[in-house]
Amino acid sequence: MVDALRQIAELGGPVVLMLLVISVLTATVVLLKLWQMRVAHVGQHRALKTALELWDMGDIAGAKAQVSRSRSYLKQLVSMAMQDGSDSDRLHAEAETRFARLEGGFRFLDTVSQLSPLLGLFGTVLGMISAFQALQDAGAQVDPQILAGGIWVALMTTAVGLAVAMPTSLVLSWFEGRMDAERVFAERALQTILNPSRDNSAEMVQTRNAA
Repeated sequence: MVDALRQIAELGGPVVLMLLVISVLTATVVLLKLWQMRVAHVGQHRALKTALELWDMGDIAGAKAQVSRSRSYLKQLVSMAMQDGSDSDRLHAEAETRFARLEGGFRFLDTVSQLSPLLGLFGTVLGMISAFQALQDAGAQVDPQILAGGIWVALMTTAVGLAVAMPTSLVLSWFEGRMDAERVFAERALQTILNPSRDNSAEMVQTRNAA
């Protein structure tokens, strides 16, 4: 393993080695986020959707029963809103707290997607400088292979940088899309609970007061 890393460092330079380390860290963060979303049951809100429909129809007991069956990370938020949904700001703050936990690491992925091409370009510039220095040192006995080999090694850093940045950017966009959908669902859920159908709002108030 050490010999392989040493060969990579000699071939592509320290920039390529740095990009490989970054790629390993990025893969670790992506796997961690996938596991975290799976454990939180992101996007799996079937029971909560049924609960919202029942709540909007005035079936409070049925809605709460459906919430208790849910395994979604938004279960406690919906339950809190159904118990006492008067404090809208508190509920939205609770929702954002849950979203922030799932979005941890997004900034790192965004940094990798933007910084990796720049690191690759930086390595290319350093490689080109070395290639032309070697060409200058050769003097009159210029060997085209010296320049071609130096340029090939230099351009490899740009290719590695792009290879790290492109999939990272795609994965980050997918993560952000899922979280945007989660925010839409949470907002709809809170609005449905706090502002049920007019025909059922009075009945819900009476039921809450009786409870």
